Amino acid sequence: MIRTETRMGRSLLSHFLVLSQSSPRFTPSLSFSAFGSNHSKAHSIFRLHRSSIGNSSRCCCSISVTEPAASERPPSSVKQRIVSGVQPTGSIHLGNYLGAIKNWISLQDTYDTLFFIVDLHAITLPYDTQQLSKATRNTAAIYLACGIDTSKASVFVQSHVRAHVELMWLLSSAAPIGWLNRMIQFKEKSRKAGDENVGVALLTYPVLMASDILLYQSDLVPVGEDQKQHLELTRELAERVNYLYGGRKWKKLGGRGGNIFKVPEPLIPPAGARVMSLTDGLSKMSKSAPSDQSRINLLDSKDVIVSKIKRCKTDSFSGLEFDNPERPECNNLLTVYQLVSGKTKEEVKQECENMNWGTFKILLADALVEHLHPIQVRYNEIVSDSAYLDEVLAEGASKASSIADVTLNNVYQAMGFFRR
Repeated sequence: MIRTETRMGRSLLSHFLVLSQSSPRFTPSLSFSAFGSNHSKAHSIFRLHRSSIGNSSRCCCSISVTEPAASERPPSSVKQRIVSGVQPTGSIHLGNYLGAIKNWISLQDTYDTLFFIVDLHAITLPYDTQQLSKATRNTAAIYLACGIDTSKASVFVQSHVRAHVELMWLLSSAAPIGWLNRMIQFKEKSRKAGDENVGVALLTYPVLMASDILLYQSDLVPVGEDQKQHLELTRELAERVNYLYGGRKWKKLGGRGGNIFKVPEPLIPPAGARVMSLTDGLSKMSKSAPSDQSRINLLDSKDVIVSKIKRCKTDSFSGLEFDNPERPECNNLLTVYQLVSGKTKEEVKQECENMNWGTFKILLADALVEHLHPIQVRYNEIVSDSAYLDEVLAEGASKASSIADVTLNNVYQAMGFFRR
């Protein structure tokens, strides 16, 4: 979420599981790390410590366990499922690509993957109604141009699967308003826009994000720093609904009993996949940044890419180096070069440590142009064949709906609705 910038939502967070007779609540405490040359992925194992507090028991959960990266896992007859997406607002840029979409390419070989365009999230802030439909199609085309294989992954538009909105409403009935009020992104965005310019959707969109994930019984969700808190909310909601409506309560209503939702785990992206602004090495590359100079868009022409790299912010130190906190722009540009060139960190270090900025910028611009050119060619082919794109999205929505409808019907049944 998925994402995507909504920004599709980075150690996960500290809270408590409080079980009371009247209002159960689950808030996991999570700590994740991605480290080492193998880019280990972190997963969670709960350690529960109970103490009696009045009439309730408090369960403090702490998690900090790593397991091998996806490529190192033994094969399984049943693939774990991953869902993710990007908003069709603004231009898809290098940060979206290197931080999310490029990682999806390898994930689709190992997991059951669903990648969607989160157009419903795109309307939480003012947007151009004339551009939404076009931007949605263009985002889908970029997914395919980057290498998403429809024989391995489903690609669809969020609003084409109506179960997303239906489940969001059901989850909203179980989501305490206090949980939503603590969302950092809501506080920041509402402060900037002002209360009169902020719709309810900005407050409740984390519930829609939870619906996006839980609807498909997702095992793993790729997350970055700005989405960790939203994934925490998703986990809380899954636990809360399972407690309130699952188990024997559901079985008495004719259901199978047990948990209604899987509780998803975060999938931490490879180290170094967070791309920063070209004008500020401490700020994330963003669609919403006012200056287009701050980002490399995937569809930027060669001349534009060369111009942006030539003008990007650097520093006055001699030589080039990774991981110096006093040189955020240097670390960012070297990381971008490493990712688009396919070289190792050590190879880039040896190649560039004695370069000056002028020489390195030419090297980086050439590497970006070479890496993005095939994507741009494929993108133009896809958008020129509207029938093909329509077919891909229709097939993706059909497969997604077949999964989503099962979950949605189970939730309706467990919550006591008259069966459809």
